[in-house]
Amino acid sequence: MEKGNSDTSLPVALIVGVTGMVGLSLAEALKKPTEFSLSPEGKFPWKVYGVARRPLPTWFPPSLLDHFISLDVLDQTDTIQKLTPISNQVTHVFWVALQIREAEEANITVNSTMLANVLDVLKSASPSRLRHVSLQTGTKHYMGPIFDPQLADQLVHHEPPFEEHLPRLPYPNFYYALEDLVASYSPSISYSVHRSSIIIGASSRSFYNCLLTLSVYATICRHKGLPFKYPGSKYTWEHFCDMTDARVLAEQHIWAAVTDTAKNQAFNCSNGDVFTWKSLWKVLCEVFDVEFVDFDENESFDWAEMKDKGKVWDEIVKKYGLFKTKMEDITCFDATNMVLHLKLQHVCSMNKSREFGFSGFADTFKSIRMWVGRLRDMKIIP
Repeated sequence: MEKGNSDTSLPVALIVGVTGMVGLSLAEALKKPTEFSLSPEGKFPWKVYGVARRPLPTWFPPSLLDHFISLDVLDQTDTIQKLTPISNQVTHVFWVALQIREAEEANITVNSTMLANVLDVLKSASPSRLRHVSLQTGTKHYMGPIFDPQLADQLVHHEPPFEEHLPRLPYPNFYYALEDLVASYSPSISYSVHRSSIIIGASSRSFYNCLLTLSVYATICRHKGLPFKYPGSKYTWEHFCDMTDARVLAEQHIWAAVTDTAKNQAFNCSNGDVFTWKSLWKVLCEVFDVEFVDFDENESFDWAEMKDKGKVWDEIVKKYGLFKTKMEDITCFDATNMVLHLKLQHVCSMNKSREFGFSGFADTFKSIRMWVGRLRDMKIIP
């Protein structure tokens, strides 16, 4: 591994979780010549290190990284051993990693330990160049731990549209713990918090990937000649929701990392538009060439039937020569089911971002089409 740095003015990014949806988009953004991806000095692209627990998959372009590190950041010894050689180089951490447990208290412990392990190594370097941590969280900040079965039924959420100034909810939340952790390093380093909506991007390794989950569902329906029924509620079918294109989120991460006025601030990040699931379902039907079936509240949908289609997915992977995956490893049926049964309009305000100078946006329906195309190019879906 490369030690030292011949140009101490060059910013060096460490993307933790680089093979996820946003990690891939961050690596692409940092390596292309745009206003935000160029170094603050405006002369060079960033030097980029990427971290993930497993080796790079074949769909990830290795040219996007100056060096890849296979590392379990939950393991303190492994983290010290593998990050120490570059610890005096890294200037910016882009934290887009997470591990999920069933209970939120366990999420707090696991994710806080991971982040602390990385920051402790980088801050202990002599000298340390670390100056900013860009932290990704999400709208669970405003809804509470909706995936914790012991707490989900007790939650009282904030009313949308969600705004960054809203107070924390009185429930355990690992997002809160991570915010407090990065803030504890101030003023020696600055930070930014990025609260995304439902992320749409391309990866076989993101824990919450609703688009890939729905893509797998649609692909199986087309393969078996099954109706592509909407698996949510009448409320979500008819009411507004928003999403976050991974490219917009990556742009916001980098913008905050190089913009002085954005330091030590939290920002929502969505595409800036809204949709109903009815309208989005029509787009998915078009993209996957399946017949549109209008929602019928008198017909029930059981995700268990789809969860039993693992062997069908194996057939599809073999037939089309896809990147080898197991259906249970690339889908999040339970999380998708939760999103499609929300009893609120899942909408974030982007006013603060605009007021601070971030103007990134995306057309959600165009994003859906583009990312499905990327998933096909990456041979994750046919």
